[in-house]
Amino acid sequence: MQIIRFEGLKAEPWRNGGGVTREIARQGSADGGWDWRVSIADVAKAGDFSAFPGMERVLTVIEGELLLLTVGGAEQPLEKYRPFRFDGGAATTAALPTGDIRDLNVITRTGAFKAFTSIIELSKKRAHPVFEGQLGVLLQGQAKVSDSAGDPLELGRYDAVVGSDSDSPEILGRGFLAVVSIDPLEPAT
Repeated sequence: MQIIRFEGLKAEPWRNGGGVTREIARQGSADGGWDWRVSIADVAKAGDFSAFPGMERVLTVIEGELLLLTVGGAEQPLEKYRPFRFDGGAATTAALPTGDIRDLNVITRTGAFKAFTSIIELSKKRAHPVFEGQLGVLLQGQAKVSDSAGDPLELGRYDAVVGSDSDSPEILGRGFLAVVSIDPLEPAT
């Protein structure tokens, strides 16, 4: 079972100085870049988002009240725990009408991968499995993760659990979990 501890992730400042990003996971690409990336970003200042041409983004506010995004000229209010999908290459600016926010950001190469983010309310009675191609990120509350091999381990806020089909980790507790699924797409024939 693999757990990525949030406290161990390095904060990388944005190129525009408007915040920092902590990368949870990525898959490299043949050109030396990456095909997909999952990260948590702190947005502390209104301004432009970095452009990712040829990529698709799914952004979810996970802390704070509201992020007001303008994507390609269209304004989109993003409330906490409501994932929003948009073109990573589109001109995107952010406003913070209620103060700083933290977001979960999933970026995938268009045509190669498709990402989905679901927000799940955890239960103490029924464990939530995390399968291959998924990451479970504890957004708030208290939870433990276990697999068939060992004792349950405590999860801290924003810790991520890497999924597996052979011995799926299961998360049990109270609070909210983001389940990020990254699906490879079949190449067009």
